[in-house]
Amino acid sequence: MNTLRRMKVALPALTLIMSLGFWTSATAQSFPETIPLPAGFQPEGITLGNGPTAYVGSLADGSIYAADLRTGAGSILVPGSFGSMLAVGLDFDKRSGYLFVAGGIFGDGRVYNTETGQLVEQLLLGEGWINDVVVTRDAAYFTNSIAPFIYKVPLNSQGAPSGGVETLWLHGDWEDVTVPGVLVINANGIVATANSRTLIVVNYASGRLYTVDPDTGFATEIELGGVSVLAGDGLVLRGKTLYVVQNFLPPTAFFNQVSVFKLSPDYSVATLTKILTEDEPFVPSTADLFGPWLYAVNARFDICFPLQCDPTGLYFDIVQVDQ
Repeated sequence: MNTLRRMKVALPALTLIMSLGFWTSATAQSFPETIPLPAGFQPEGITLGNGPTAYVGSLADGSIYAADLRTGAGSILVPGSFGSMLAVGLDFDKRSGYLFVAGGIFGDGRVYNTETGQLVEQLLLGEGWINDVVVTRDAAYFTNSIAPFIYKVPLNSQGAPSGGVETLWLHGDWEDVTVPGVLVINANGIVATANSRTLIVVNYASGRLYTVDPDTGFATEIELGGVSVLAGDGLVLRGKTLYVVQNFLPPTAFFNQVSVFKLSPDYSVATLTKILTEDEPFVPSTADLFGPWLYAVNARFDICFPLQCDPTGLYFDIVQVDQ
């Protein structure tokens, strides 16, 4: 549900270590391979803030958890409200220190101050499932998984919302998958290129990737060379490397992996280079990068599907995925 142009932000000492090639085994051992989340948290989105701080949102009550990737310690930044809040995709803007949150079935987006945990603004977007968000230089973009729209929220130079919500109709090559009587998840993860001129969106149900014009919503399918990204959820972009988190479409399609693609210079072609997965029960939803690792939310949709189970007493975690 994240853009990685901000992933170059890290603690100065850590940046120096990495730039000199001295990422030692002792340094690596200080970053745990799994980070437990509070019981019943039911995570979905993850994004990196400043340094090794990761923010994770809860599908159970909309709460936000802040975790230190270096130590594994964490605490609730934003308390939840069961029945009136959801937190799906997240993105962080380093200019303002604001956290942007997709609100799922409640049709909203929320902006929090990560220094205080206070709500800065609630954005009323539209009916549907507001699934993911990406912040660019001049706007925040939210996907709606059950309607072919992206919502654009203008931002000022400090990264604060500065205008009304604009609805962009996804058209061009974009096609929603429809099944009579079935709620189908279509537009899901979204990221932006470093220059903010191109968005990339995955269609969960069709297994296709698209570039999208951030001003018009015009979508152009990315050539995948016969590869499908069915059940594609969160996206992560660093340079020309795109990570597609795939979980499952029950009852038959199970992936539970992260597919890694190399993008062509114009983003029109994506070539699969490797597939990342874990041996433990692993049902990832979203991910983000820090240092040499990909950190994925192990959402365990296999034991607790969103809005269809009570997560009380269940345990979830963040998994450090080797590349």
